[in-house]
Amino acid sequence: MTIVGKKGDSIDYSMEEKILALYELQKIDSKIDEINKLKGELPLEVEDLEDEEAGLQARIEKTNAELEELALLTKQRKEEIEESKALTIRYTEQQNNVRNNREFDSLSKEIEYQKLEIELCEKRLKEYSVEIKVKKLQLEESTAIITDRRIDLQGKKAELDTIDQETHSEMEVLSAELAIAQTKIDERLLVAYTRIRSNANNGMAVVTIKRHACGGCFNRIPPQRQADIKQNKKIIVCEYCGRILVCEEIDGQE
Repeated sequence: MTIVGKKGDSIDYSMEEKILALYELQKIDSKIDEINKLKGELPLEVEDLEDEEAGLQARIEKTNAELEELALLTKQRKEEIEESKALTIRYTEQQNNVRNNREFDSLSKEIEYQKLEIELCEKRLKEYSVEIKVKKLQLEESTAIITDRRIDLQGKKAELDTIDQETHSEMEVLSAELAIAQTKIDERLLVAYTRIRSNANNGMAVVTIKRHACGGCFNRIPPQRQADIKQNKKIIVCEYCGRILVCEEIDGQE
């Protein structure tokens, strides 16, 4: 891999330097993992609480909209009742001045129709009244829950912010070191390293040989393979777990 420096000069890193850079990269990532462990489930808890708050807020807004609609319908039905009552009075008065039975019967039918309209509107008003009570109870329940969730969310965010502030300086240093280590590793190796890390339970993609065994899965490494690893001439992975293997003496080599 060739790296172009600030002054335009190129840097060719040897395989040994790449392996050392991979090991350094793993150490930095492990330190970052430790910092993230301090946060525990806080980021997920904050995200869940934010999602729940958004859902509750949407429910509250929907319930308020439904209450406004019910209030409008209630007003409309009451206006219709008043209109039907006024028509009933007018038709009743007209019956006193009819010229024949046909007009009287026609007005009687109109009066009966208006009475049915009033009964129907009163029935709807009772239904609206029940719905309004149910909606108001739902609104009170959702409001109480969202108040509690906001208190929880505020506490979780404050706790997470405290950890972020305490580790901010260290994370900045580690991020800078991470960027330097990555410049010594070609993209293909970085992709492989990231893939191995994501598949490992403990995030360890690069492990040392300890007591003649893989430091990741603890399976024994043959002597000849150990000798090849010590030479740092090529990338060698554990045939059992797929992690990149480095010799135990690599810290001294760094």
